[in-house]
Amino acid sequence: MKKRKIEVAVISDVHLGTYGCHADELITYLNSIQPKKLILNGDIIDIWQFNKRYFPPSHLKVLKNIIGMASKGTEVFYITGNHDEMLRKFSETSMGNIKIANKLILELDGKKAWIFHGDVFDVSIQNAKWLAKLGGYGYNILILINSFVNWCLAKMGRERYSLSKRIKNGVKGAIKYVNNFEKTAGDLAIENDYDYVICGHIHQPKKEYYENNSGSCLYLNSGDWVENLTALEYSFKRWRVYYYNHDKLSPFFVDEDLKEMDMNELIASITDKGAETEEILKSPILKKENDLNFLDDQSMAQD
Repeated sequence: MKKRKIEVAVISDVHLGTYGCHADELITYLNSIQPKKLILNGDIIDIWQFNKRYFPPSHLKVLKNIIGMASKGTEVFYITGNHDEMLRKFSETSMGNIKIANKLILELDGKKAWIFHGDVFDVSIQNAKWLAKLGGYGYNILILINSFVNWCLAKMGRERYSLSKRIKNGVKGAIKYVNNFEKTAGDLAIENDYDYVICGHIHQPKKEYYENNSGSCLYLNSGDWVENLTALEYSFKRWRVYYYNHDKLSPFFVDEDLKEMDMNELIASITDKGAETEEILKSPILKKENDLNFLDDQSMAQD
């Protein structure tokens, strides 16, 4: 089966380098599409919680797939988020078909799309980063507990259960925060004459028209690849939310032989793609194994 050709694909909140990341599922999704533009809308590599002792081959394979897509002509935009904020120092940097930015404005069929991660609306990140990082560690532990719970449920033949969604939906403050986030994004988009506003950050996939007294816009959130496993896709002048658990295509599978790939094999497989990719490998995103230590050290230094 051929890959689905789409105009734009948006993914965010992958959190590579954490136990909650569903890298295998994301690889399957990336193998099923051929987008003209791939937008990585923040928190792709989780530098906040980066640990060089945990970065499995499947997580490296995600990076390889993205670089491979870029080498074949896909425009890749890496928009920085709070968990990969260290890359903001490289904003406006281009490496072949890969571009790093803090925000992005695209014109799609005569309409303007305003794309950014969304952490700028998060007061805890702006004013108490240590508290936000502590919450990130707590969330990671909750995901680990949830994985064990779901393993037990699967053994009993029962459906998966999301503890974090249960907590979020049961806490009025969390609901209010999400509503305020969406309202702020919508108001600013209308004020600046954008037709679409596209965010990540809050792990809540959504497609909804937003209106106020000044006009309307389409609010879109790409969700995440920790709990919801979602993406945004644009084709034929329309947006849709892609849900991996419901929309996945069975002919596409994770490459089993790549699960045991180590760092040297990964670099060797990428460098075979030519000089353009070699230039990408010199970047701080994926240079060689010492660069992973560099990311870890820099993140610790910022703390």
